[in-house]
Amino acid sequence: MERYFGTYQTFQTASRKDAAALLGSDNLVGDQYAIECTIESGVQKAWLVNRFGSRIGYFDPDFSRQLSLLLAQDLILVGILSFVAFSEQPEPGEYWGEAAVIAYDARDQKAFTCFVEGVGTLIGKGIRPALAFDGAAVERIVETQGTWLPTDRVPLPEKKKGMAILKRQRSMTDRLVEKGRQGNKGCYLLSWAFLLALVGSLIFGLKACGLF
Repeated sequence: MERYFGTYQTFQTASRKDAAALLGSDNLVGDQYAIECTIESGVQKAWLVNRFGSRIGYFDPDFSRQLSLLLAQDLILVGILSFVAFSEQPEPGEYWGEAAVIAYDARDQKAFTCFVEGVGTLIGKGIRPALAFDGAAVERIVETQGTWLPTDRVPLPEKKKGMAILKRQRSMTDRLVEKGRQGNKGCYLLSWAFLLALVGSLIFGLKACGLF
């Protein structure tokens, strides 16, 4: 039985509506997601489910099948949003993304809970730690109670024609939103004030240009 599994994997969105939610503040780069393995019309489909209980995207059948096998081994599965992208092809274009996917033995949950949080923090800063490593590294995670983090990095996928990465790290506004989630109402109000000021500046600029 496997004790640990880690990789980066692309996912698709079910609709434009789901894609719009993915671009919003309910889904920040570095956020953790539950992974829900299902069978739909006889096809394996593993969904990423955010902290608010919304499905935001799904993995392809082959990877979904792999995740279902890990789940059958009583491993805990977690996803971390790595980036959100848009591709012009196939027409009329599609939104998609990538998640770091980590599976670990429930017996090591305390250490890996800390490890996953550390990985999410790095990804939120735009740093992509390598997640595919051997048993020695797993032992190190357990021995350090999850404080050890890999120093090797994984580059972003090569950009193709017509592809744009829309979110790859947390912005200042995202960090304020996260503070608001944690109960800091001042930061939550400040984030809204910042957004309103940004919109106001945009309107002022357009008006100054004589566009309306």
